[in-house]
Amino acid sequence: MMGEQTREGGGTTMPGRDQEPGSYYVGVDVGTGSVRAALVDQRGILLAFADQPINQWEPQFNHHEQSSEDIWAACCVVTKNLRETCWDKAGHFFDLPDFLSWKATGVSARSLCSVVCKWTYSAEKGWDDSFWKMIGLEDFVADNYSKIAPVPPCTARLASPVFLGFCSRCCLCWEIYLQSSRSPSQLLPRRCPRVPHLAHPPPVRNLLLRKIIPLLFVKLGDEGNQVLPPGASLGHGLTPEAAKDLGLPAGIAVAASLIDAHAGGLGVIGADVRGYGLACEGQPMTSRLAVICGTSSCHMGISKDPIFVPGVWGPYFSAMVPGFWLNEGGQSVTGKLIDHMVQGHAAFPELQAKATARCQSVYAYLNSHLDLIKKARPVGFLTVDLHVWPDFHGNRSPLADLTLKGMVTGLKLSQDLDDLAILYLATVQAIAFGTRLIIEAMEAAGHSISTLFLCGGLSKNPLFVQMHADITGMPVVLSQEVESVLVGAAILGACASGDFASVQEAMARMSKVGKVVLPRLEDKRYYDKKYQVFLKLVEHQKEYAAIMKGD
Repeated sequence: MMGEQTREGGGTTMPGRDQEPGSYYVGVDVGTGSVRAALVDQRGILLAFADQPINQWEPQFNHHEQSSEDIWAACCVVTKNLRETCWDKAGHFFDLPDFLSWKATGVSARSLCSVVCKWTYSAEKGWDDSFWKMIGLEDFVADNYSKIAPVPPCTARLASPVFLGFCSRCCLCWEIYLQSSRSPSQLLPRRCPRVPHLAHPPPVRNLLLRKIIPLLFVKLGDEGNQVLPPGASLGHGLTPEAAKDLGLPAGIAVAASLIDAHAGGLGVIGADVRGYGLACEGQPMTSRLAVICGTSSCHMGISKDPIFVPGVWGPYFSAMVPGFWLNEGGQSVTGKLIDHMVQGHAAFPELQAKATARCQSVYAYLNSHLDLIKKARPVGFLTVDLHVWPDFHGNRSPLADLTLKGMVTGLKLSQDLDDLAILYLATVQAIAFGTRLIIEAMEAAGHSISTLFLCGGLSKNPLFVQMHADITGMPVVLSQEVESVLVGAAILGACASGDFASVQEAMARMSKVGKVVLPRLEDKRYYDKKYQVFLKLVEHQKEYAAIMKGD
Protein backbone atom coordinates (compact mmCIF):
# COMPACT_ATOMS: atom_id res chain seq x y z
CA MET A 1 0.00 0.00 0.00
CA MET A 2 2.73 2.33 -1.06
CA GLY A 3 2.87 5.12 -3.60
CA GLU A 4 5.97 5.74 -5.70
CA GLN A 5 7.13 7.88 -8.61
CA THR A 6 9.04 5.17 -10.52
CA ARG A 7 9.09 2.92 -13.51
CA GLU A 8 10.85 0.04 -11.80
CA GLY A 9 9.19 -3.14 -10.54
CA GLY A 10 10.24 -6.67 -9.64
CA GLY A 11 8.53 -9.98 -10.29
CA THR A 12 6.58 -10.88 -13.39
CA THR A 13 5.83 -8.12 -15.90
CA MET A 14 2.36 -8.43 -17.39
CA PRO A 15 2.43 -9.04 -21.15
CA GLY A 16 1.14 -6.36 -23.47
CA ARG A 17 1.20 -3.65 -20.80
CA ASP A 18 3.10 -0.59 -22.01
CA GLN A 19 4.46 1.41 -19.11
CA GLU A 20 4.07 5.14 -19.32
CA PRO A 21 5.91 7.65 -17.13
CA GLY A 22 3.93 8.73 -14.10
CA SER A 23 2.88 7.46 -10.71
CA TYR A 24 2.94 3.80 -9.79
CA TYR A 25 1.78 2.09 -6.64
CA VAL A 26 2.84 -1.07 -4.86
CA GLY A 27 -0.06 -3.11 -3.51
CA VAL A 28 0.72 -5.85 -1.00
CA ASP A 29 -1.72 -8.60 0.01
CA VAL A 30 -1.01 -11.03 2.82
CA GLY A 31 -3.06 -14.16 2.19
CA THR A 32 -3.35 -17.43 4.04
CA GLY A 33 -0.55 -19.18 2.17
CA SER A 34 1.46 -16.43 0.51
CA VAL A 35 2.29 -12.74 0.29
CA ARG A 36 1.58 -11.17 -3.08
CA ALA A 37 2.67 -7.81 -4.43
CA ALA A 38 1.85 -5.89 -7.58
CA LEU A 39 2.96 -2.70 -9.31
CA VAL A 40 -0.20 -0.82 -10.35
CA ASP A 41 -0.51 2.36 -12.38
CA GLN A 42 -2.99 5.23 -12.07
CA ARG A 43 -5.40 3.44 -14.40
CA GLY A 44 -5.56 0.43 -12.09
CA ILE A 45 -3.58 -1.81 -14.45
CA LEU A 46 -1.18 -4.38 -12.99
CA LEU A 47 2.24 -3.94 -14.56
CA ALA A 48 4.19 -6.47 -12.52
CA PHE A 49 3.38 -9.20 -10.01
CA ALA A 50 5.33 -11.26 -7.49
CA ASP A 51 4.44 -13.71 -4.73
CA GLN A 52 6.19 -15.56 -1.94
CA PRO A 53 4.91 -18.46 0.20
CA ILE A 54 4.61 -17.97 3.96
CA ASN A 55 4.99 -20.64 6.59
CA GLN A 56 2.12 -22.22 8.49
CA TRP A 57 2.35 -24.39 11.58
CA GLU A 58 -0.19 -26.84 12.95
CA PRO A 59 0.96 -27.62 16.51
CA GLN A 60 -2.12 -29.78 17.00
CA PHE A 61 -5.20 -30.69 15.02
CA ASN A 62 -7.34 -27.70 14.00
CA HIS A 63 -4.83 -25.21 15.49
CA HIS A 64 -2.97 -23.10 12.94
CA GLU A 65 -0.22 -20.57 13.57
CA GLN A 66 1.77 -18.10 11.50
CA SER A 67 4.59 -15.69 12.29
CA SER A 68 4.34 -11.95 11.70
CA GLU A 69 8.10 -11.81 11.25
CA ASP A 70 7.91 -14.54 8.63
CA ILE A 71 5.17 -12.57 6.87
CA TRP A 72 7.24 -9.38 6.87
CA ALA A 73 10.19 -11.34 5.53
CA ALA A 74 7.98 -12.65 2.73
CA CYS A 75 6.99 -9.06 1.93
CA CYS A 76 10.68 -8.30 1.54
CA VAL A 77 11.71 -11.44 -0.34
CA VAL A 78 10.48 -9.89 -3.57
CA THR A 79 13.40 -7.55 -3.07
CA LYS A 80 15.67 -8.46 -0.18
CA ASN A 81 15.76 -10.55 2.98
CA LEU A 82 14.64 -9.13 6.31
CA ARG A 83 16.70 -8.95 9.46
CA GLU A 84 15.16 -11.15 12.15
CA THR A 85 13.99 -9.61 15.43
CA CYS A 86 12.92 -11.24 18.67
CA TRP A 87 9.55 -11.37 20.46
CA ASP A 88 11.00 -10.14 23.75
CA LYS A 89 12.31 -6.99 22.02
CA ALA A 90 8.91 -6.07 20.57
CA GLY A 91 7.59 -2.67 21.59
CA HIS A 92 3.99 -3.05 20.45
CA PHE A 93 1.51 -5.72 19.44
CA PHE A 94 -0.68 -5.15 16.40
CA ASP A 95 -3.24 -6.67 14.16
CA LEU A 96 -1.35 -7.91 11.09
CA PRO A 97 -2.03 -5.00 8.67
CA ASP A 98 -1.02 -2.47 11.34
CA PHE A 99 2.14 -4.48 12.09
CA LEU A 100 3.19 -4.29 8.45
CA SER A 101 2.48 -0.55 8.34
CA TRP A 102 4.52 -0.03 11.53
CA LYS A 103 7.33 -2.16 10.16
CA ALA A 104 7.46 0.02 7.04
CA THR A 105 7.11 3.46 8.65
CA GLY A 106 7.81 3.19 12.37
CA VAL A 107 4.38 4.75 13.01
CA SER A 108 2.33 2.80 15.57
CA ALA A 109 -1.03 4.36 14.67
CA ARG A 110 -3.77 1.80 14.09
CA SER A 111 -5.88 1.56 10.95
CA LEU A 112 -9.52 2.44 11.48
CA CYS A 113 -10.40 -0.77 9.63
CA SER A 114 -8.64 -3.12 12.05
CA VAL A 115 -9.67 -1.15 15.14
CA VAL A 116 -13.37 -1.15 14.24
CA CYS A 117 -13.55 -4.68 12.84
CA LYS A 118 -11.17 -6.52 15.17
CA TRP A 119 -10.30 -4.72 18.39
CA THR A 120 -13.81 -3.28 18.39
CA TYR A 121 -14.61 -2.35 22.02
CA SER A 122 -12.93 -1.66 25.32
CA ALA A 123 -14.31 -1.70 28.82
CA GLU A 124 -14.83 1.19 31.21
CA LYS A 125 -12.13 0.02 33.62
CA GLY A 126 -9.66 -1.12 30.96
CA TRP A 127 -8.21 -4.57 30.35
CA ASP A 128 -8.51 -7.25 33.00
CA ASP A 129 -4.99 -8.19 34.22
CA SER A 130 -5.94 -11.71 35.24
CA PHE A 131 -7.13 -12.66 31.77
CA TRP A 132 -3.82 -11.91 30.07
CA LYS A 133 -1.95 -13.79 32.80
CA MET A 134 -4.27 -16.76 32.40
CA ILE A 135 -3.47 -17.13 28.68
CA GLY A 136 0.27 -16.61 29.12
CA LEU A 137 0.55 -13.03 27.86
CA GLU A 138 1.20 -11.31 31.18
CA ASP A 139 3.86 -9.11 29.57
CA PHE A 140 1.01 -7.16 27.98
CA VAL A 141 0.06 -5.85 31.43
CA ALA A 142 3.31 -3.94 31.93
CA ASP A 143 3.41 -0.13 31.61
CA ASN A 144 -0.36 0.23 31.42
CA TYR A 145 -0.64 -2.11 28.43
CA SER A 146 1.66 0.07 26.36
CA LYS A 147 2.43 -2.81 23.97
CA ILE A 148 -1.19 -3.04 22.84
CA ALA A 149 -2.08 0.61 23.46
CA PRO A 150 -3.61 1.59 26.82
CA VAL A 151 -7.29 2.36 27.15
CA PRO A 152 -7.74 6.15 27.18
CA PRO A 153 -9.92 7.45 30.02
CA CYS A 154 -12.43 8.98 27.61
CA THR A 155 -13.38 5.77 25.82
CA ALA A 156 -16.63 3.89 26.19
CA ARG A 157 -18.60 3.81 29.41
CA LEU A 158 -20.51 0.56 29.03
CA ALA A 159 -22.51 -1.11 31.77
CA SER A 160 -23.46 -4.24 29.85
CA PRO A 161 -21.30 -7.05 28.38
CA VAL A 162 -18.64 -6.00 25.89
CA PHE A 163 -15.94 -7.91 24.10
CA LEU A 164 -12.47 -7.42 22.73
CA GLY A 165 -11.57 -9.02 19.44
CA PHE A 166 -7.87 -9.84 19.30
CA CYS A 167 -6.83 -11.51 16.11
CA SER A 168 -4.77 -11.68 12.97
CA ARG A 169 -6.81 -12.27 9.80
CA CYS A 170 -9.57 -13.89 11.91
CA CYS A 171 -7.38 -16.87 12.77
CA LEU A 172 -6.96 -16.27 16.49
CA CYS A 173 -9.64 -14.34 18.32
CA TRP A 174 -10.56 -14.09 21.96
CA GLU A 175 -13.99 -13.03 23.10
CA ILE A 176 -13.84 -11.52 26.56
CA TYR A 177 -16.92 -10.56 28.53
CA LEU A 178 -16.09 -7.94 31.14
CA GLN A 179 -18.91 -7.82 33.65
CA SER A 180 -18.93 -6.98 37.32
CA SER A 181 -21.06 -10.08 37.88
CA ARG A 182 -18.33 -12.38 36.52
CA SER A 183 -15.25 -13.51 38.37
CA PRO A 184 -11.83 -13.53 36.69
CA SER A 185 -12.05 -17.30 36.35
CA GLN A 186 -15.07 -16.86 34.09
CA LEU A 187 -13.21 -14.66 31.59
CA LEU A 188 -12.51 -17.54 29.23
CA PRO A 189 -11.17 -17.29 25.67
CA ARG A 190 -13.56 -18.38 22.93
CA ARG A 191 -13.31 -19.04 19.23
CA CYS A 192 -14.01 -15.86 17.32
CA PRO A 193 -17.68 -15.40 16.33
CA ARG A 194 -17.20 -11.66 15.71
CA VAL A 195 -20.93 -11.12 15.84
CA PRO A 196 -21.17 -7.98 17.98
CA HIS A 197 -24.89 -7.39 17.58
CA LEU A 198 -25.62 -10.73 19.24
CA ALA A 199 -23.70 -9.61 22.31
CA HIS A 200 -25.08 -6.09 22.50
CA PRO A 201 -28.69 -5.05 23.16
CA PRO A 202 -30.04 -2.01 21.25
CA PRO A 203 -29.13 0.56 23.96
CA VAL A 204 -25.50 -0.51 23.77
CA ARG A 205 -25.55 -0.41 19.97
CA ASN A 206 -26.91 3.12 20.06
CA LEU A 207 -24.19 4.15 22.49
CA LEU A 208 -21.64 2.58 20.16
CA LEU A 209 -22.92 4.60 17.21
CA ARG A 210 -23.26 7.90 19.08
CA LYS A 211 -20.11 7.93 21.19
CA ILE A 212 -17.59 5.19 20.51
CA ILE A 213 -17.22 5.33 16.72
CA PRO A 214 -16.69 9.13 16.59
CA LEU A 215 -13.87 8.75 19.12
CA LEU A 216 -11.96 6.65 16.63
CA PHE A 217 -11.24 9.75 14.59
CA VAL A 218 -9.75 11.62 17.54
CA LYS A 219 -6.10 11.41 18.43
CA LEU A 220 -6.10 10.07 21.97
CA GLY A 221 -2.76 10.70 23.68
CA ASP A 222 0.34 9.31 22.00
CA GLU A 223 0.50 8.07 18.42
CA GLY A 224 -0.09 4.48 19.57
CA ASN A 225 -3.69 5.51 20.19
CA GLN A 226 -4.05 7.32 16.89
CA VAL A 227 -6.54 5.78 14.47
CA LEU A 228 -6.36 6.68 10.80
CA PRO A 229 -8.84 6.05 7.97
CA PRO A 230 -7.87 3.71 5.10
CA GLY A 231 -5.57 5.45 2.63
CA ALA A 232 -4.25 8.05 5.08
CA SER A 233 -0.50 8.64 4.79
CA LEU A 234 1.52 7.21 7.69
CA GLY A 235 4.31 9.26 9.24
CA HIS A 236 7.05 10.24 6.83
CA GLY A 237 6.69 7.17 4.63
CA LEU A 238 9.14 4.29 4.47
CA THR A 239 11.87 4.45 7.09
CA PRO A 240 15.44 4.01 5.86
CA GLU A 241 15.59 0.54 7.46
CA ALA A 242 12.33 -0.64 5.89
CA ALA A 243 13.29 0.90 2.56
CA LYS A 244 16.52 -1.07 2.62
CA ASP A 245 14.64 -4.28 3.42
CA LEU A 246 12.16 -3.69 0.60
CA GLY A 247 14.63 -2.35 -1.96
CA LEU A 248 12.70 0.89 -2.36
CA PRO A 249 13.62 4.55 -1.78
CA ALA A 250 13.07 5.89 1.73
CA GLY A 251 10.16 8.25 2.19
CA ILE A 252 7.74 6.58 -0.24
CA ALA A 253 4.21 7.18 1.04
CA VAL A 254 2.67 4.28 2.98
CA ALA A 255 -1.08 4.11 3.49
CA ALA A 256 -3.10 3.12 6.53
CA SER A 257 -4.05 -0.44 5.73
CA LEU A 258 -7.13 -2.58 5.22
CA ILE A 259 -7.95 -6.17 6.09
CA ASP A 260 -7.23 -8.24 2.97
CA ALA A 261 -10.88 -8.94 2.09
CA HIS A 262 -11.74 -5.27 2.57
CA ALA A 263 -9.00 -4.34 0.13
CA GLY A 264 -10.57 -6.73 -2.37
CA GLY A 265 -13.92 -5.03 -1.91
CA LEU A 266 -12.29 -1.66 -2.41
CA GLY A 267 -10.70 -2.91 -5.62
CA VAL A 268 -13.97 -3.92 -7.27
CA ILE A 269 -17.00 -2.21 -5.76
CA GLY A 270 -16.37 1.24 -7.20
CA ALA A 271 -15.89 0.26 -10.85
CA ASP A 272 -17.51 2.39 -13.57
CA VAL A 273 -20.29 0.16 -15.01
CA ARG A 274 -21.65 2.56 -17.64
CA GLY A 275 -22.59 0.84 -20.88
CA TYR A 276 -23.16 -2.66 -19.47
CA GLY A 277 -26.90 -2.34 -18.91
CA LEU A 278 -26.67 -3.21 -15.21
CA ALA A 279 -29.28 -2.27 -12.64
CA CYS A 280 -26.62 -0.64 -10.47
CA GLU A 281 -25.70 1.87 -13.21
CA GLY A 282 -26.62 5.34 -12.02
CA GLN A 283 -27.35 3.98 -8.55
CA PRO A 284 -25.24 4.54 -5.42
CA MET A 285 -22.53 2.04 -4.51
CA THR A 286 -24.84 0.79 -1.78
CA SER A 287 -26.67 -1.30 -4.41
CA ARG A 288 -23.53 -3.42 -4.93
CA LEU A 289 -22.24 -6.39 -2.96
CA ALA A 290 -18.56 -7.26 -3.16
CA VAL A 291 -17.87 -10.99 -2.69
CA ILE A 292 -14.24 -11.86 -2.04
CA CYS A 293 -14.03 -15.62 -2.52
CA GLY A 294 -10.89 -17.62 -1.86
CA THR A 295 -10.00 -19.91 1.02
CA SER A 296 -13.06 -18.38 2.69
CA SER A 297 -15.64 -15.96 1.31
CA CYS A 298 -16.53 -12.47 2.54
CA HIS A 299 -19.61 -10.51 1.49
CA MET A 300 -19.14 -6.73 1.73
CA GLY A 301 -22.17 -4.44 1.61
CA ILE A 302 -22.05 -0.72 2.39
CA SER A 303 -24.69 1.81 3.45
CA LYS A 304 -24.88 5.52 4.18
CA ASP A 305 -26.59 4.85 7.52
CA PRO A 306 -25.85 2.01 9.95
CA ILE A 307 -27.79 -1.20 9.36
CA PHE A 308 -27.75 -4.05 11.87
CA VAL A 309 -28.11 -7.42 10.16
CA PRO A 310 -28.67 -10.50 12.34
CA GLY A 311 -25.76 -12.89 11.88
CA VAL A 312 -23.73 -10.46 9.75
CA TRP A 313 -20.82 -8.48 11.21
CA GLY A 314 -21.04 -4.73 11.55
CA PRO A 315 -22.03 -2.08 10.88
CA TYR A 316 -18.46 -0.76 10.84
CA PHE A 317 -18.03 2.92 9.97
CA SER A 318 -15.42 3.71 7.30
CA ALA A 319 -13.89 0.24 7.65
CA MET A 320 -13.74 -0.24 3.88
CA VAL A 321 -15.00 2.81 1.97
CA PRO A 322 -14.53 6.05 3.97
CA GLY A 323 -17.82 7.65 4.92
CA PHE A 324 -19.86 4.45 4.49
CA TRP A 325 -20.95 1.82 6.99
CA LEU A 326 -19.83 -1.73 6.22
CA ASN A 327 -21.69 -4.98 6.83
CA GLU A 328 -19.59 -8.09 6.31
CA GLY A 329 -21.09 -11.52 5.84
CA GLY A 330 -18.91 -14.56 5.51
CA GLN A 331 -18.64 -18.24 4.68
CA SER A 332 -15.83 -20.18 6.33
CA VAL A 333 -13.36 -22.26 4.28
CA THR A 334 -15.33 -22.22 1.02
CA GLY A 335 -12.31 -22.84 -1.20
CA LYS A 336 -11.00 -25.39 1.26
CA LEU A 337 -14.39 -27.15 1.22
CA ILE A 338 -14.30 -27.61 -2.55
CA ASP A 339 -10.78 -29.05 -2.26
CA HIS A 340 -11.93 -31.33 0.55
CA MET A 341 -14.87 -32.73 -1.39
CA VAL A 342 -12.87 -33.27 -4.58
CA GLN A 343 -9.64 -34.60 -3.10
CA GLY A 344 -11.42 -36.94 -0.70
CA HIS A 345 -13.36 -38.72 -3.46
CA ALA A 346 -12.36 -42.20 -4.62
CA ALA A 347 -12.09 -40.98 -8.23
CA PHE A 348 -9.64 -38.18 -7.42
CA PRO A 349 -6.50 -40.11 -8.55
CA GLU A 350 -8.18 -40.72 -11.93
CA LEU A 351 -9.11 -37.04 -12.13
CA GLN A 352 -5.54 -35.98 -11.35
CA ALA A 353 -4.10 -38.25 -14.02
CA LYS A 354 -6.51 -37.07 -16.73
CA ALA A 355 -6.12 -33.39 -15.84
CA THR A 356 -2.33 -33.71 -15.90
CA ALA A 357 -2.44 -35.44 -19.29
CA ARG A 358 -4.36 -32.44 -20.66
CA CYS A 359 -2.17 -29.90 -18.85
CA GLN A 360 -5.25 -28.62 -17.03
CA SER A 361 -6.09 -27.95 -13.41
CA VAL A 362 -8.41 -30.51 -11.85
CA TYR A 363 -11.18 -27.88 -11.75
CA ALA A 364 -10.84 -26.93 -15.41
CA TYR A 365 -11.07 -30.63 -16.22
CA LEU A 366 -14.13 -31.09 -13.99
CA ASN A 367 -15.85 -28.12 -15.65
CA SER A 368 -15.26 -29.58 -19.11
CA HIS A 369 -16.37 -33.03 -17.90
CA LEU A 370 -19.63 -31.58 -16.62
CA ASP A 371 -20.26 -30.09 -20.05
CA LEU A 372 -19.81 -33.57 -21.55
CA ILE A 373 -22.24 -35.36 -19.24
CA LYS A 374 -24.97 -32.72 -19.04
CA LYS A 375 -26.34 -33.72 -22.47
CA ALA A 376 -29.19 -31.40 -23.48
CA ARG A 377 -29.88 -30.08 -19.98
CA PRO A 378 -28.31 -27.02 -18.32
CA VAL A 379 -25.31 -28.14 -16.32
CA GLY A 380 -26.88 -27.10 -13.01
CA PHE A 381 -29.68 -29.64 -13.46
CA LEU A 382 -27.23 -32.51 -12.92
CA THR A 383 -27.72 -32.11 -9.16
CA VAL A 384 -31.50 -32.59 -9.12
CA ASP A 385 -31.07 -35.50 -6.67
CA LEU A 386 -27.90 -34.39 -4.89
CA HIS A 387 -27.90 -31.64 -2.27
CA VAL A 388 -25.16 -30.25 0.00
CA TRP A 389 -25.20 -28.09 3.14
CA PRO A 390 -21.72 -26.48 3.06
CA ASP A 391 -21.01 -25.65 6.72
CA PHE A 392 -18.40 -28.33 7.35
CA HIS A 393 -16.63 -25.82 9.63
CA GLY A 394 -19.66 -24.12 11.16
CA ASN A 395 -21.73 -21.22 9.84
CA ARG A 396 -20.33 -17.70 10.02
CA SER A 397 -23.24 -15.83 8.40
CA PRO A 398 -26.11 -15.38 8.69
CA LEU A 399 -26.81 -18.16 11.22
CA ALA A 400 -23.65 -17.52 13.28
CA ASP A 401 -23.65 -21.11 14.52
CA LEU A 402 -20.26 -22.75 14.98
CA THR A 403 -21.89 -26.08 15.85
CA LEU A 404 -23.35 -26.70 12.40
CA LYS A 405 -21.92 -29.52 10.31
CA GLY A 406 -21.81 -30.32 6.60
CA MET A 407 -24.51 -32.46 5.02
CA VAL A 408 -24.84 -34.40 1.75
CA THR A 409 -28.00 -36.16 0.64
CA GLY A 410 -28.50 -38.22 -2.52
CA LEU A 411 -25.34 -40.35 -2.56
CA LYS A 412 -25.15 -43.60 -4.57
CA LEU A 413 -22.87 -46.64 -4.45
CA SER A 414 -21.02 -45.61 -7.60
CA GLN A 415 -17.81 -43.58 -7.18
CA ASP A 416 -16.71 -42.85 -10.73
CA LEU A 417 -15.56 -39.60 -12.31
CA ASP A 418 -19.15 -38.62 -13.17
CA ASP A 419 -20.10 -38.88 -9.49
CA LEU A 420 -17.11 -36.78 -8.47
CA ALA A 421 -17.95 -34.07 -11.02
CA ILE A 422 -21.58 -33.90 -9.87
CA LEU A 423 -20.57 -33.77 -6.18
CA TYR A 424 -18.18 -30.92 -7.05
CA LEU A 425 -21.02 -29.11 -8.81
CA ALA A 426 -23.39 -29.60 -5.87
CA THR A 427 -20.74 -28.20 -3.50
CA VAL A 428 -20.24 -25.09 -5.64
CA GLN A 429 -24.02 -24.64 -5.76
CA ALA A 430 -24.25 -24.97 -1.99
CA ILE A 431 -21.73 -22.15 -1.54
CA ALA A 432 -23.81 -20.00 -3.91
CA PHE A 433 -26.97 -20.83 -1.95
CA GLY A 434 -25.12 -19.68 1.17
CA THR A 435 -24.46 -16.36 -0.55
CA ARG A 436 -28.16 -16.11 -1.40
CA LEU A 437 -29.03 -16.69 2.26
CA ILE A 438 -26.66 -13.90 3.32
CA ILE A 439 -28.13 -11.52 0.72
CA GLU A 440 -31.66 -12.25 1.91
CA ALA A 441 -30.67 -11.49 5.50
CA MET A 442 -29.03 -8.21 4.47
CA GLU A 443 -32.00 -7.14 2.36
CA ALA A 444 -34.46 -8.02 5.13
CA ALA A 445 -32.52 -5.67 7.42
CA GLY A 446 -32.57 -2.74 4.97
CA HIS A 447 -29.91 -3.24 2.29
CA SER A 448 -30.96 -3.06 -1.37
CA ILE A 449 -28.62 -5.13 -3.54
CA SER A 450 -28.87 -5.58 -7.31
CA THR A 451 -25.39 -6.60 -8.51
CA LEU A 452 -22.57 -8.85 -7.29
CA PHE A 453 -18.91 -7.91 -7.74
CA LEU A 454 -16.73 -11.02 -7.38
CA CYS A 455 -12.98 -11.26 -6.87
CA GLY A 456 -10.53 -13.71 -5.35
CA GLY A 457 -9.26 -17.10 -6.44
CA LEU A 458 -12.66 -18.75 -6.85
CA SER A 459 -13.85 -15.93 -9.13
CA LYS A 460 -11.43 -17.33 -11.73
CA ASN A 461 -13.60 -20.46 -11.93
CA PRO A 462 -16.36 -19.84 -14.54
CA LEU A 463 -18.64 -22.50 -13.02
CA PHE A 464 -18.41 -20.85 -9.59
CA VAL A 465 -19.26 -17.46 -11.10
CA GLN A 466 -22.17 -18.73 -13.23
CA MET A 467 -23.70 -20.61 -10.29
CA HIS A 468 -23.61 -17.44 -8.19
CA ALA A 469 -25.37 -15.53 -10.95
CA ASP A 470 -28.00 -18.24 -11.54
CA ILE A 471 -28.72 -18.96 -7.87
CA THR A 472 -28.90 -15.34 -6.68
CA GLY A 473 -30.62 -14.15 -9.87
CA MET A 474 -28.16 -11.24 -10.04
CA PRO A 475 -25.55 -10.28 -12.63
CA VAL A 476 -21.95 -10.82 -11.56
CA VAL A 477 -19.27 -8.27 -12.42
CA LEU A 478 -15.69 -9.47 -12.67
CA SER A 479 -12.80 -7.04 -12.51
CA GLN A 480 -10.50 -6.41 -15.45
CA GLU A 481 -7.64 -7.23 -13.09
CA VAL A 482 -8.09 -10.59 -11.39
CA GLU A 483 -5.87 -9.51 -8.48
CA SER A 484 -8.46 -7.12 -7.05
CA VAL A 485 -7.06 -7.26 -3.51
CA LEU A 486 -3.78 -5.88 -4.85
CA VAL A 487 -5.63 -3.19 -6.80
CA GLY A 488 -7.45 -2.24 -3.59
CA ALA A 489 -4.14 -2.01 -1.74
CA ALA A 490 -2.70 0.09 -4.54
CA ILE A 491 -5.72 2.41 -4.34
CA LEU A 492 -4.78 3.10 -0.74
CA GLY A 493 -1.20 3.82 -1.79
CA ALA A 494 -2.46 6.17 -4.49
CA CYS A 495 -4.42 8.13 -1.88
CA ALA A 496 -1.50 8.22 0.55
CA SER A 497 0.74 9.61 -2.21
CA GLY A 498 -1.67 12.52 -2.74
CA ASP A 499 -2.40 11.65 -6.38
CA PHE A 500 -6.12 11.37 -5.63
CA ALA A 501 -8.21 13.55 -3.35
CA SER A 502 -10.22 10.66 -1.92
CA VAL A 503 -10.50 6.90 -1.86
CA GLN A 504 -13.73 7.16 -3.86
CA GLU A 505 -11.98 9.11 -6.62
CA ALA A 506 -9.17 6.55 -6.76
CA MET A 507 -11.71 3.69 -6.86
CA ALA A 508 -13.53 5.24 -9.81
CA ARG A 509 -10.27 5.69 -11.74
CA MET A 510 -8.51 2.45 -10.89
CA SER A 511 -11.33 -0.14 -10.71
CA LYS A 512 -12.29 -1.53 -14.13
CA VAL A 513 -15.00 -3.92 -15.32
CA GLY A 514 -13.56 -6.94 -17.11
CA LYS A 515 -16.59 -9.16 -17.69
CA VAL A 516 -20.28 -9.33 -16.79
CA VAL A 517 -21.90 -12.74 -16.24
CA LEU A 518 -25.70 -12.70 -16.46
CA PRO A 519 -28.00 -15.17 -14.69
CA ARG A 520 -29.94 -17.77 -16.68
CA LEU A 521 -33.35 -16.54 -15.62
CA GLU A 522 -35.05 -19.44 -17.40
CA ASP A 523 -33.57 -21.74 -14.73
CA LYS A 524 -34.97 -19.72 -11.82
CA ARG A 525 -37.71 -22.19 -10.87
CA TYR A 526 -35.23 -25.06 -10.63
CA TYR A 527 -32.89 -23.12 -8.32
CA ASP A 528 -35.79 -21.87 -6.21
CA LYS A 529 -36.74 -25.48 -5.54
CA LYS A 530 -33.16 -26.45 -4.73
CA TYR A 531 -33.00 -23.48 -2.37
CA GLN A 532 -36.03 -24.82 -0.52
CA VAL A 533 -34.19 -28.12 -0.08
CA PHE A 534 -31.09 -26.21 1.03
CA LEU A 535 -33.04 -24.53 3.83
CA LYS A 536 -34.64 -27.83 4.83
CA LEU A 537 -31.20 -29.38 5.29
CA VAL A 538 -30.21 -27.03 8.11
CA GLU A 539 -33.68 -27.16 9.60
CA HIS A 540 -33.48 -30.95 9.75
CA GLN A 541 -29.94 -30.86 11.14
CA LYS A 542 -31.13 -28.76 14.06
CA GLU A 543 -34.02 -31.16 14.61
CA TYR A 544 -31.59 -34.11 14.68
CA ALA A 545 -29.41 -32.31 17.23
CA ALA A 546 -32.44 -31.59 19.41
CA ILE A 547 -33.47 -35.25 19.30
CA MET A 548 -30.02 -36.45 20.30
CA LYS A 549 -29.82 -33.95 23.18
CA GLY A 550 -33.23 -34.93 24.49
CA ASP A 551 -33.96 -37.39 27.28
